[in-house]
Amino acid sequence: MSVILAIESSCDETSVAICNNGKITANVIANQTIHQNYGGVIPELASRVHQQNIIPVIHQALADAKVSKKDINAIAFTRGPGLLGSLLVGVSFAKSFALALNLPLIAVNHMHAHILAHYIDEPKPEFPFLCLTVSGGHTQIVLVKDYFDMEIIGESLDDAAGEAFDKTAKILGLPYPGGPLIDKHAAKGNPLAYKFAVPQIKDLNYSFSGFKTSILYFIRAQEKQNPDFIVENLDDICASVQHSIVQILLNKLKKAAKQYGIKEIAIAGGVSANSGLRNALGQLATDLGWNVYIPAFEYCTDNAAMIAIAGHHKFMRQEFVGQDVAPASRMEFNPVK
Repeated sequence: MSVILAIESSCDETSVAICNNGKITANVIANQTIHQNYGGVIPELASRVHQQNIIPVIHQALADAKVSKKDINAIAFTRGPGLLGSLLVGVSFAKSFALALNLPLIAVNHMHAHILAHYIDEPKPEFPFLCLTVSGGHTQIVLVKDYFDMEIIGESLDDAAGEAFDKTAKILGLPYPGGPLIDKHAAKGNPLAYKFAVPQIKDLNYSFSGFKTSILYFIRAQEKQNPDFIVENLDDICASVQHSIVQILLNKLKKAAKQYGIKEIAIAGGVSANSGLRNALGQLATDLGWNVYIPAFEYCTDNAAMIAIAGHHKFMRQEFVGQDVAPASRMEFNPVK
């Protein structure tokens, strides 16, 4: 029996969740709209807004879950990776909260949590499975053998796929955050209208820096001929970009599934909310006989529910950390000990 309070503050979402015996009973997220004014997340502003949001969000989560502080058995928190200032707010609050209530602390790797979000709801993938984890900061293919026995078998050698979406949106003059807007325009466009260079990377790794550059040069060349090219062709451009990124991601995932002989396939991270990726993966499931697992939209982007479910499984193993734990902007993928 366990009631875990979890805190997520790795970037610009302040989130708190309650996990009651393996079931998420609250998941509150406070978004920071201030960054829209700057076209991206400003770390200093993010940490300040976390300080403003964290206490109200905790109160709301406790109220939603209908539990009190005395019912809590442990505090889970994102230790990293992420923005150091943002992480510092969550980690410091978790340590103080745990110290005041004499509760154990559970440190969670943010990337592990994205994968373990699949264990919040049914259906749940069976071990071993492959998880394509795609976000603004990471692109990884992970072989998941157990809850905390994971191995990266492929990853981006430079930029993440989510960054390719966001930078493309910026090139097209779309407001931040641009990834969801590309998805929205892509739904109305022709995915085969334009072709972009596909990176030729060995093994199961990715590269998106050259892909972003090819889009930039393409747009510049077209605008020289027609200054209104973006406005007149926005839907087709977005559809073509999205199609290209999705194909790059899934081609390596298909290769990994064949190489490891695995048909249990999952996606995670913020980009897993992308409709193009979801639809293409669903089609592959039909074509290749995969069992595909896609989290609910609310568990794709950064949220504390995924920290809570990871914390629950660590609590069952009694994997706690001391008050000397510190946030880590960069972390090895291996489990935090």
